[in-house]
Amino acid sequence: MPCSCGNWRRWIRPLVVVLYISLLLVVLPLCIWELQKTGVGIHNEAWFIAGIFVFMTVPISLWGILQHLVHYTQPELQKPIIRILWMVPIYSLDSWIALKYPSIAIYVDTCRECYEAYVIYNFMTFLLNYLENQYPSLVSMLESQEQQRHLPPLCCCPPWPMGEVLLLRCKLGVLQYTVVRPVTTVIALICQLCGVYDEGNFSSTNAWTYLVIFNNMSQLVTPLQAVFIALLVKVGVISEKRTWDWNSVEAVATGLQVSRSVSSLMST
Repeated sequence: MPCSCGNWRRWIRPLVVVLYISLLLVVLPLCIWELQKTGVGIHNEAWFIAGIFVFMTVPISLWGILQHLVHYTQPELQKPIIRILWMVPIYSLDSWIALKYPSIAIYVDTCRECYEAYVIYNFMTFLLNYLENQYPSLVSMLESQEQQRHLPPLCCCPPWPMGEVLLLRCKLGVLQYTVVRPVTTVIALICQLCGVYDEGNFSSTNAWTYLVIFNNMSQLVTPLQAVFIALLVKVGVISEKRTWDWNSVEAVATGLQVSRSVSSLMST
């Protein structure tokens, strides 16, 4: 008897658990065999320990994704959340594979960084969808609030008009990264194939230095716009107090900075 569309929610989680345990029973002996074949060196020890953490983080992330799929009651919010959650297994597997096979790191990093830009887009989509659901007349509400200045260190810049202009410029600030990052990633891949990338070496004669500077300039703009949108969600101009809550500002900014730092560390 064919399963109806509603029944999959009952068997999908046990099925994924069984499949994951089966995969673990196959991969773990292969890893041990690889260690015995190549010898236990510092590099192999690091790779094996990293693998343990990979196989701890992947099921946690998959379980969170499955929970959203099973309880899929708010598609406009849960769809971007699911896409964001996929970043954890993608980052974990990318780092683990690159640690074992450094020669192909540039290729797996290319896929990861393109997905990272896609995640930034989905984070913005999630925040904007939440705002639209909670505040259908968001633009009018923003226009009726007092003018807010930029966050430090851009507080000396002219403020953006409240309302549609504010939202549009926040979107553009985030979306520019979703274009810049894939483009610079593809350029890095081409430079690597041509032998002029030279990753990790600051020099005026390689491509890596210029791409790092350009990416950092783009990344400097993106978190500031994300903070603006996050503040609208968290407190900001649509809170009951109608004032900026600087404790919440600090929390949002710190969270974004930690996330960006972790991403940078994992990509090196």
